[in-house]
Amino acid sequence: MHTAVNLWPLLGIAVVAAGFLLRANPVLVVIAACAVTGLAAALPPTHILESLGSAFLKTRNLPLILLLPLAAIGLLERAGLKEHAQASIARVRSATAGRLLTVYLLVRELAAAFGLTSLGGHPNMVRPLVAPMAEAAADAAAAKAGGALGEPLRQRIRAMSAATDNVGLFFGEDVFVAFGAIVLMQTILRAEGLEVDPLHMALWGIPTAVSAFVIHAWNLRRLDRRILREAMAAQPRAGHGMQARP
Repeated sequence: MHTAVNLWPLLGIAVVAAGFLLRANPVLVVIAACAVTGLAAALPPTHILESLGSAFLKTRNLPLILLLPLAAIGLLERAGLKEHAQASIARVRSATAGRLLTVYLLVRELAAAFGLTSLGGHPNMVRPLVAPMAEAAADAAAAKAGGALGEPLRQRIRAMSAATDNVGLFFGEDVFVAFGAIVLMQTILRAEGLEVDPLHMALWGIPTAVSAFVIHAWNLRRLDRRILREAMAAQPRAGHGMQARP
């Protein structure tokens, strides 16, 4: 006999999604989601408040842990980290935006597969290092083709840099046996009477991770082709503009 599962507590997820779509205060969104989840699970209000209080005490040092690296990165950027990264990648003749992001994708995915999920991220790796280096490589490739990068293409390179970090982390951590999602899936399957070894679940994540790497690497290769195509298309317009000058 299978016991009925109460799905009403999942309303808290809808509250979180709606709150962030409306750009509400994150603290208020989280508190509202906790209240909705607790009431939907028929928990007494005192128990909900106790859970919020204990969670606050456990994570009260979290803002300090997050703010200290951001302050260090800000100081490095002020000292010219972005400019040094761009100059370093510009000296590598074979470097392109797609090749650089492919290497970062491989490193990010392998690191996440071993549980090292903090070795990367948008604020501490993509924005100060990966995206500027990809832009510098694209600038060099466009200059060789006799053109220049347009602002839409520059924004696309930045978006692909962030997407590369997301893909590497999301599909790489599914291979890590102690990842929270694997434990959650094992718990749900066990409640349904299915015993699954977490190691087997992690191993079955490897084909998905490999497929994600191949697909995203192909998209990065297409990005390189688009950079060259738009740079070559901009070359005649630039020459025509120079000829039109009095």
